[in-house]
Amino acid sequence: MSTPLRGDEILSCRHRVALSRGAPVEIIRAPPTDEMEHRRELAESFRRAVVAELADTPGAVSSSSVDDTNRGLARGVALVLTPRLADDVVGHRRASVHALVRLGRRDDRFVYAPLLIKNSEVIESSSTRQLLGASLEQLSPTLATPHPGVTVRSTLSLTRSGINLSHATRVLQSLGYGDELARAALVDRQRHVWWLDLNGPHFARFNLITYDALCEERLSLLNAHDEWREHGAAYPTAPYWHRECGDCAFRDHCRHELEVRDDVSLTHYTNFEQQRLLHEFQVDTRRDLARLDPHLARLARRSSNDSTSREAVLGLAIERLDDLIYRARVDLTGSLLRRVDSDVMGCPRADVEVDVDMESFGDHTYLWGATVRHASDLFDLPEGYHSFVVWDDLNDDSEARIFVEFWSWFSQLRAVCATRGLTFAAYCFWAQAEDSAMNRAVDPALEGGPTSVDLDEFRSVSPPQWIDLHVQAKTQIQTSGPLGLKILARAAGFEWRDDNPSGEASMRWYEAARGSNDATSWRQRILEYNEDDCRATQALRDWLNGPARELAHRDHPGDL
Repeated sequence: MSTPLRGDEILSCRHRVALSRGAPVEIIRAPPTDEMEHRRELAESFRRAVVAELADTPGAVSSSSVDDTNRGLARGVALVLTPRLADDVVGHRRASVHALVRLGRRDDRFVYAPLLIKNSEVIESSSTRQLLGASLEQLSPTLATPHPGVTVRSTLSLTRSGINLSHATRVLQSLGYGDELARAALVDRQRHVWWLDLNGPHFARFNLITYDALCEERLSLLNAHDEWREHGAAYPTAPYWHRECGDCAFRDHCRHELEVRDDVSLTHYTNFEQQRLLHEFQVDTRRDLARLDPHLARLARRSSNDSTSREAVLGLAIERLDDLIYRARVDLTGSLLRRVDSDVMGCPRADVEVDVDMESFGDHTYLWGATVRHASDLFDLPEGYHSFVVWDDLNDDSEARIFVEFWSWFSQLRAVCATRGLTFAAYCFWAQAEDSAMNRAVDPALEGGPTSVDLDEFRSVSPPQWIDLHVQAKTQIQTSGPLGLKILARAAGFEWRDDNPSGEASMRWYEAARGSNDATSWRQRILEYNEDDCRATQALRDWLNGPARELAHRDHPGDL
């Protein structure tokens, strides 16, 4: 068999796994984007820092190869850092995790559990579940304490991590060092350690039962790839588009092939199983999908009277098939569409309008920006962009101080409007981000700053003075899938001055703004980007109040 199966390939795109081992044509791989590089660097930096902490554990040993790892396991070292595991004879698998934790001894062999480090949140609330929590200083699950009311988050990233842990567990078991209880650990961004039981039924998305079935399928794929390479059999996979594609080196190659045939997988947020069903019913292209009747698709969930149409059958099997139909229609028409009648389109207006946007790095906000626009001749209320920023050490104190500066200015503007009988409204895009930053920055010890009560009063005043444009757009505009500010504002005719405007890119700029010889130009780039984000929300609401009303309705998009 070709290259052994890795844990991160179990849930990866089948075509990507095959192409990485050999393709029927020469493929020029796409380079990683700045955003991909930045995510990778942040995650790797965090992992290195946690591994460095674990290195202080008595008996910890670093490994750089399979042989190093095997020697450490045989000696029974307490903690193997950066291990490499190989199960080449029985399972044809390789596993890489961030650490192996010694749990004890069984007969003449030591027993180990795999550990992965995540630069993200790991847990979420669950009233019926609990997890065992430990610390980096006391890793052992026997020292962990129950944390009721929480479980592992249901994100794709954590499902992949769980599968990786199951993969490493099976390799350890094959080598004779595996834990019969199949315990494994995840470290979150707060450096909390969470112990999981992969043997039981609780983590159905990635436990050993699920892993075994997925692993068998992937090993079959590798066998089929060997048949192609060695005996000229048919290539075992074909391209399909999905969420992983944006970070894939083969993305340009696959995208071109799929665009040529207008493949239905290009419709945003379809999964492999949904695509398989659509092809089974001769819905092979986006045009085929766009021509289906979304009304019949919705009825399929409410009534079983019509069981003959494709929409009825597919609507029962594919949740929210109507959404997929509408997304395909946007792709086919080349324009965003209306979700509602034109006479109910629009966004609340005010005499004085403020568009707000913030920029963060890590867990702290370093910049609050706002643009002011008013309808009256208020010459003493200057219009334009205002920024409140900190470029030195970024921590809880500096984050709170910069927010106090912004809030003082913001509150004064609101007070002037109230005194003069002028209506006031502030706008943002995706209020959850700004609200979280505000809540985090509250510091009662700082003079002039708001309390949590002040923030709650502002956000609950009627008529609303804090308006989330994402919510406004979501109820009025149909996109092909993503509903981000960059897509909506560009549809409104707005363009950013920067060639690569994105929140992730701005984090790289921030690093340069603090540590490069050309810090001044990088700071200016960030300020211009923040100002453009503020002006983009302004352009979006103007569009919703005017030209967007002329868009075609998604139920009547015209010729398809």
